[in-house]
Amino acid sequence: MSKGSRIKLGAAVTVAFLCGLIFASGFNLPRLSWAQASRPIFSTAALTPPPSAKTADALSDAFEWVSTTVTPSVVSIQAVTQPKAAAHRQAPQNIPPEMQQFFRQFQQQPDNTPEESSGSGFIVSRDGYILTNNHVVADADKLTVTLLDNRTFTAKVIGRDPTTDVALIKIDANNLPTVVLGEDSSAHVGQWVEAIGNPLGLNFTVTAGIVSAKGRSLNGLLNTADNPYAIMDYIQTDAAINPGNSGGPLVNLQGQVIGINSALASGTGYYAGYGFAIPISLARRVMDDFIRYGHVRRAVLGISLGDVDVAAARTAGLTDIHGAYIKGFTTDGPSPAEQAGLQTADVIISVDGQSVKDIAALQRMIRNYDPGQTVKVEVMRYGKDLTIPVKLGEPPATSTATVASNAGGNNSGAVAAKAESELGISVMPVTRQIADQDSISTAYAHGLLVTNVSPSGPAYPDPSSTSTGLFPNSDVIVRSLYPKRMDITSVDDLSAAVKAVKHGDYLQLLVYNVGNQLTRPVNIQIQ
Repeated sequence: MSKGSRIKLGAAVTVAFLCGLIFASGFNLPRLSWAQASRPIFSTAALTPPPSAKTADALSDAFEWVSTTVTPSVVSIQAVTQPKAAAHRQAPQNIPPEMQQFFRQFQQQPDNTPEESSGSGFIVSRDGYILTNNHVVADADKLTVTLLDNRTFTAKVIGRDPTTDVALIKIDANNLPTVVLGEDSSAHVGQWVEAIGNPLGLNFTVTAGIVSAKGRSLNGLLNTADNPYAIMDYIQTDAAINPGNSGGPLVNLQGQVIGINSALASGTGYYAGYGFAIPISLARRVMDDFIRYGHVRRAVLGISLGDVDVAAARTAGLTDIHGAYIKGFTTDGPSPAEQAGLQTADVIISVDGQSVKDIAALQRMIRNYDPGQTVKVEVMRYGKDLTIPVKLGEPPATSTATVASNAGGNNSGAVAAKAESELGISVMPVTRQIADQDSISTAYAHGLLVTNVSPSGPAYPDPSSTSTGLFPNSDVIVRSLYPKRMDITSVDDLSAAVKAVKHGDYLQLLVYNVGNQLTRPVNIQIQ
């Protein structure tokens, strides 16, 4: 290219570039800027949030309000169960007396460590009534309740019902914050809920999810085969529920309790996306029965139920799959349904005109009646539609275990267990066989052999003192020296001795040691 041509081309490019700038300025397109511009310019105009962001803020506020409002009414429950008394292990027979002590040192000692577990509950009255799960408090020798403000109380069991897994306990306090009990019937699948409790030692934890299902039967998930009266009407939620959540509330976004968190479905024992809560309508009825009658008054048909499948529906003559299938009848007493004329393989499709969708719906209907009332049960039986009146019964007392722990009364076994619990020991009467085997002097063969001593109890030996503590399978309690002087010949005697001690004072016992065949006084402070 010649020099003249290059000049002409450069001039053309320059003209084109200037024309482009003029063209761009006319349409307000981005202008040329330089990297060393003095500073960026930020807009001060507020952004208008999209509708979804407003909804999210409102939902977040609702979660926060529920958590703040309900959590003060939730409690942490610690249950301590003392080891059961172990049978006295015998040394080999027909061995010289001087060898008895040698073999005794190899006798297996019971594990003295108490079993501790934790759960949750929620306060339902200002004077200290608390709802929780039966499995949280069952068999516990001591219950300690901790509030959000770190106050602690010893609780007593008012009643517990294994069938519904509901328990009512009480602490001695007043002016407590309480929850509001809602209606689980108004809860719908897809609604937001919060689970509040004490999972895995993380006290007062709040998790959120939705109601995943209602009327959920846990057949196959929980072992209910041995209890024909077990409920099959759970609320399912995907709010995280872990060990320790049991007994805590499941709450809607109005701050109302709609269920008691009770179980989780997991192969590992930890949260896997499925949790289950007892409907609050059922728990409320159980609670009211405990307070009003001292036990649960539950109306029952006396039948063993199963889900209706295609085969059951077809043989019964149903055109669609619904109802509750009668697998059999209860055997722990007369079955009201069987006496009225219902039969195995009948499918219950309505009660007093209300359609029965499934087992949960049937149980929900029946629990609204009282024992002794008569209901009209409609069944399909091999194509025949029959309506049969059934007078509802009540399950036997063994199916509805109620306990009034630490409530006194004439139950000597309960009183003795209370005395052993306060001392942190287990005992058994010295039998003639034990006395002969251990060469116990006849002067002391009337006492109680200590079979177990809890490390957390007041009777556990203090290494710094020779006058405190009891030793299992070696000490025999023979007499109370202070404050009440009396021989100890039975667990009732021990209970009377403990009862005479004021809290904070000492119980002094005379103890005979099998090993050295000597007696000594032992001082135990009763807390």
